[in-house]
Amino acid sequence: MAMSTPENIVIIGGGLAGAKTAEALRDKGYQGSVTLVAEEDHLPYERPPLSKEYLAGKAKFEDAVVHPADWYEEKNVTLKQGTRATKVDTKDHQVTLADGSTLPYDKLVLATGSTVRKLPIPGADADNVFYLRTVENSDALRETFGKDKKLVIIGGGWIGLETAAAARGADTDVTLLEGAKLPLYKILGDEVAQVFADLHSDNGVDLRTDVKVSEIVTENGRAVGVRLEDGTTIDADNVAIGVGVAPATELAEDAGLDVDNGVLVDGSLQTSNPDVYAVGDIANHDHSVLGHRIRVEHWANALNQPAAAAAALLGQDDSGYTNLPYFFSDQYDLGLEYVGHATGSEDKVVIRGDLDKREFVAFWVNSKNHILAAMNVNVWDVPDKIKPLIAEGKKVDLEQLANPNVPYSQL
Repeated sequence: MAMSTPENIVIIGGGLAGAKTAEALRDKGYQGSVTLVAEEDHLPYERPPLSKEYLAGKAKFEDAVVHPADWYEEKNVTLKQGTRATKVDTKDHQVTLADGSTLPYDKLVLATGSTVRKLPIPGADADNVFYLRTVENSDALRETFGKDKKLVIIGGGWIGLETAAAARGADTDVTLLEGAKLPLYKILGDEVAQVFADLHSDNGVDLRTDVKVSEIVTENGRAVGVRLEDGTTIDADNVAIGVGVAPATELAEDAGLDVDNGVLVDGSLQTSNPDVYAVGDIANHDHSVLGHRIRVEHWANALNQPAAAAAALLGQDDSGYTNLPYFFSDQYDLGLEYVGHATGSEDKVVIRGDLDKREFVAFWVNSKNHILAAMNVNVWDVPDKIKPLIAEGKKVDLEQLANPNVPYSQL
């Protein structure tokens, strides 16, 4: 049955996913009304640079902007900057904004992204305690960098490690605190996580693992140190916290959509309401290739999911979103790409290359010898060769997998 073309589409979320949804709708020939509601005053921008090249002072903010202002005019997209959506009424098909005004919609796309997890300890609200989510956060954090400045970072995940690398690049004294036995341990497992521990230690980071933070010590409203549960206090001029993010699902929950670790969507990114779709960080997606639900906070999802959602909601293609998860990171002289999805510590890890030289490909393999995920470190042109092996669920010979002389096409 042919579906009628919607007359107006509203997108909530002013990040990469929201901007790419507007772009995809126009690219697919949609002529109706498109309104993009963006809570920040900025033009929609990408967030990875905030902890990478922008934080390191190696790139301008304009480089992270998805589209210049005149693009929205040329494409006839109404961009409402500095505007927060407060309610979605799926019965009456309208969105209420913070000023009390409403926007009608035929189809709605939620691209609300994530919010940073706050650390519930004393002192966490001090003036010089920084989280990293907006360009203003990144600007303020960069101002704390410099010789003779002591930065304590709480959290050894990707954001914490990238922040440490940027800070050390500016000759900042960095102490990194991680609760697990290694940074990235839950994602990568012992062997590969050790590579990142050594990388940061070799670059002058005071890495402390298996620690628990009890409070941020303050004087006159400013953080001056971080106290551990064992009583140790580490002096700090500034503190950065990177303990993860949570999907921003409040609007979806209030609207009565099915929510469980994100907004539940089917293969084509449609929510439990047929007129509402969700893309990016909030989408808990029924992934047909992986064979299970997955929600990942990756730049690639925000970049690529909108095209699949736009095609589905316009009735052009409902084959769904089948891209494998992908992300990248840059720290010091180490660059990496990761494709697929694995639990890390629970899977077998096969290494092709040299861990000591930090030039290798790591493969996470399940009990059936199927590749779940792979990460190439300082070795390039790898993901496109590995994606088919993951997607096909092909059983591989582990010795051949570890042998750099065996082409991927022969595994």
